[in-house]
Amino acid sequence: MAPNRKAATRVTKRTRATGGASASLADVQSILDWLKSHSTKHTLNGVARYGIPSDNALGVAVKDIQALGKIVGRNHDLALALWETECYEARMLVSFIGDPDRLTSAQMDRWCRDFDSWAICDTLCFHLFDRSPHAWAKVEQWSKRSSEFQKRAAFALLACLAGHDKDAADERFVAGLVLLEDAASDDRNFIKKGHVWALRRIGGRNAELFDASAEVARRLAASTNAAARWVGKTTLRDLKTRPKAVGSESGSGGRVTKRRGKSI
Repeated sequence: MAPNRKAATRVTKRTRATGGASASLADVQSILDWLKSHSTKHTLNGVARYGIPSDNALGVAVKDIQALGKIVGRNHDLALALWETECYEARMLVSFIGDPDRLTSAQMDRWCRDFDSWAICDTLCFHLFDRSPHAWAKVEQWSKRSSEFQKRAAFALLACLAGHDKDAADERFVAGLVLLEDAASDDRNFIKKGHVWALRRIGGRNAELFDASAEVARRLAASTNAAARWVGKTTLRDLKTRPKAVGSESGSGGRVTKRRGKSI
């Protein structure tokens, strides 16, 4: 379904007219109306099939949410207000209109505590959190969290930084591998998959980090812990079967491996 540009443009004009002040209820309602007009039962059923809580979902395709995000543009005040609606699609939209430079550490923590699915966790990390100046600190902080999706956020964010932070030194990713190995005995599904995602993306940055990731994966594959063993073996399978590199430059001057490392 084509985006309703007039409705989205009304939202943008209202918030600009207030000089970027806090988003009014009318702005939020315009967004919710737009989302409802783009919802389908088929998409809503798909939300549940992918293990995403559907109680607060409308059933809007991600491509339509992304299209709305492009129309609205960065609007952090509106993003803050939309998050409070608890609507699944409104929170997905926050990923595309939130301003990473205006994100505070406390806001990131609050939103992370609200994560209730891999979809919200990964989309926020991939499109917003990894662009924040607080991102690296959150990897370490959240890796100690007990909640499944808060802890996954640490390693999803690490994976996203491996793909997007071209200036980061290898040492930061080596430190991330230490955190990952320390947490690898956690047998919860989405945490294990977050570990594999991070190992794969770090290994894709350059030859040195490929070797470091593979070394961690080999140790995990030999572990007596079933969860760690699964992470190690799965990662080794992926690292062996994917192409190793095509020549771009990493922040540390090494080669970058271009991979499709999608979230799981």
